Amino acid sequence: MSGKKTVVKLENPVIMGVIGAAQGLRGEVRVKAYTEEPLEIGEYGTLYGADGRVFEILDIRQAKEMAVVRFRGVNDRNEAEALNGTELFVERDSLDDDELDEEEYFYADLEGLEARDAEGNSYGVISAIFDFGAGDILELTQAGKRAQLIPFTESSVLEIDFDGGTILIDPVAAGLVSAEGDDDQDGKDG
Repeated sequence: MSGKKTVVKLENPVIMGVIGAAQGLRGEVRVKAYTEEPLEIGEYGTLYGADGRVFEILDIRQAKEMAVVRFRGVNDRNEAEALNGTELFVERDSLDDDELDEEEYFYADLEGLEARDAEGNSYGVISAIFDFGAGDILELTQAGKRAQLIPFTESSVLEIDFDGGTILIDPVAAGLVSAEGDDDQDGKDG
């Protein structure tokens, strides 16, 4: 092995999982997969780090709600521990849209959609999707304002229009305005 690492620049990366703690002594790591089943992350072939590092899966098995993975070139616990927190991506073009049901989509496809209410008021553009364990959260950003987080629930997000580039939201259910109609976008009570 020459010691030279392969680096790839993804044009449109989609996050598939994140590497967690080392598992054992042989270089295995736990991976929290964002696929329906943890082992499905192995079906996407080569994975990439945000810095372009290439991660080739040599072995994969399930352990509880995670996948335990051994990557090529990661041969001991120290190397595995150094990967903790590394996000794993694939190129968007490698994902098969034909496998999705009519109402299914990739979360990466939500980024860039504008959040509007029924009156046409804009609340920003989706800049990120988070899952801190209690449900998905959308981050909305607007020029000159701080980012706002809203729950990604049926009561907050009423409709997704990919063709129009928007999502229809209920600003009260999303926590952006109070029930009385007072604008609460700046995080001030009143």
